[in-house]
Amino acid sequence: MRQNPSFAMTDVAELRRLVDLNPWATLVSHTDEGLVASHYVVLLDEDHDDLTIVGHVGKPDDLIHGLGERELLVVIQGPHGYVSPGWYGDVPSVPTWNFTAVHLAGVPEILDADENLRVLDRLVARFEAGMPEPRLMWERPNDVAFIERLERGTVGFRLTPTRVAAKRKLSQNKPVDVVQTVIDGLRGEGAHRNPALAAEMERALRTRAEAGATA
Repeated sequence: MRQNPSFAMTDVAELRRLVDLNPWATLVSHTDEGLVASHYVVLLDEDHDDLTIVGHVGKPDDLIHGLGERELLVVIQGPHGYVSPGWYGDVPSVPTWNFTAVHLAGVPEILDADENLRVLDRLVARFEAGMPEPRLMWERPNDVAFIERLERGTVGFRLTPTRVAAKRKLSQNKPVDVVQTVIDGLRGEGAHRNPALAAEMERALRTRAEAGATA
């Protein structure tokens, strides 16, 4: 991902927030057969306060990626969407696409069966938490034999990135009033309504204002 100092993200807390809120990731590896990509959920590792993540792949994706043997790139995509030139006012302009993205790269560690089960259990608990009647992994009608068969069909991993690239392109190069107009447009009822992106832009705008106040 080409980096632009104006759009770079370096604050670890902000990067952790984006990873936590956007767990559906793209896993990319460069293999002897060429590039391969898969899509899986990843979670921040509870035992670390950095950008270490844990996850799993289904077999044989571990072999296809050479998991644990070569560098893995994990792409996290946050809120993104179309920005109309009409929101910039009566000035020469073209459309653009605002977005947030985090790239984490490193050689993953393969988890043993017990660790993999803990990650799978946590994964289910995370997304079942919002259900009226959560179905947790170890609860009936699941039994131990079923869960163990499930685990054997997956390969868990932990990735502590050795390279991180993150970008937040949210109209930071525009005047505050223009950014607010874009936010209003994204919150409107038009074809490109995008409340999630609007909220992310508002967050960036507050950070910008706070930085200006302390400068």
